[in-house]
Amino acid sequence: MGPEIIALLSAMGWAGDAILVRLGARTSNIFAAAFMSYFVSALCIWVYLVGGSRLQSLGSPATIYFVLSGCFQPLLARLLYYTAITRLGVSRAAPLRAISPLFALILAVIFLRERPAPIVYAGTALIVAAVWMISWTQSGERQWKLLDILFPVGAALVAAVSQNLRRGGLLIVSDPVAGAAVSTMTSLVLYFISLLVTGKLYLVRPEKGSFPFFMAAACIATFAQLLNYIALNLGQVSLMAPLLDSTPLFSVLFSRLFLKDLEKVTPRVVLGAVLMVAGIAIIASR
Repeated sequence: MGPEIIALLSAMGWAGDAILVRLGARTSNIFAAAFMSYFVSALCIWVYLVGGSRLQSLGSPATIYFVLSGCFQPLLARLLYYTAITRLGVSRAAPLRAISPLFALILAVIFLRERPAPIVYAGTALIVAAVWMISWTQSGERQWKLLDILFPVGAALVAAVSQNLRRGGLLIVSDPVAGAAVSTMTSLVLYFISLLVTGKLYLVRPEKGSFPFFMAAACIATFAQLLNYIALNLGQVSLMAPLLDSTPLFSVLFSRLFLKDLEKVTPRVVLGAVLMVAGIAIIASR
């Protein structure tokens, strides 16, 4: 299976994860969803890592990259994204979350002195137009606050940093399972500590009605996380990024199929998602 297919499967998996979290959040909260996701992912990946006697990879300097990546994603990125889902809905939050390649471009221009081709700026214009289309509220649609946009955009920013850290670690040691194990465990530990310090640990217990949705989402997120690392291990970030960030297309499709009673997916939102992915593809093709 080629890295392109793996990246698309990862994107599809994150879209399915978002839909299940949205369904489970009807009777519970995102804290329970996030904790279950980290715990199940860390448990499954570490069992596989230990069972396969692949612990020698953890002694590599690459572990530092994976730990730093885990501080940003999935911990912070997923918390911001889950919050965006509950406030904006999947069909809007997912496309806005997908602008992470735009932030990667900006960081490269500022810190790496890269000079992108004019076509990259055309992709940026498409993304700006897409954000406007997705964000503009018409009468009769679900109401939300302008500041709510900061949650998916913030998730996009930290994800852009994290993807580059992952690729840097994988260039040192080519072991995507070890990378996923370290970053996921880092997120779980930091999340547990933050809940303990803030006195919100009681929130990690999901309601009975949301448990099946959150558990299914956690299992799918585990595979999506592994596939993300495998894709970045096999292909360059510039080639994998547009495919990994094609999640909005799947999110809009799944929202249309499974969230008819919770969200309204208008033709404008669909067009915005298409423009968003088109802009991402142009930027990544630099």
